[in-house]
Amino acid sequence: MGYILQFIIGGTILVCASLLSKSKYLFLSGVITLLPIMTLINVSLQSKNMSIGDFRITQKNAIMGAFGAVIFISSIYLLTKWVKPTEAVISAVVIYILYMTGCKYFFA
Repeated sequence: MGYILQFIIGGTILVCASLLSKSKYLFLSGVITLLPIMTLINVSLQSKNMSIGDFRITQKNAIMGAFGAVIFISSIYLLTKWVKPTEAVISAVVIYILYMTGCKYFFA
């Protein structure tokens, strides 16, 4: 039942973020708005079944994940000004992998 609730909340937030965005880049601004919000909602839903130690680890990972998502989407947006979209996406994936690997070793 919890997964159904998360699916409904996630879908509702995605639709609302996309519809309420006033930017001409509707999808991009909706995703940028959505990802940190979805991460925080997911953490709050998970916290009901966790110990304090597990919650702190999840909280740290959620913050790093939300920031990584913003870096990923922002990288795609910024790189498309200078290179082709396919190259921008590939470069953003490389940047994201480097960020997540750095977080893994820095916060381990």
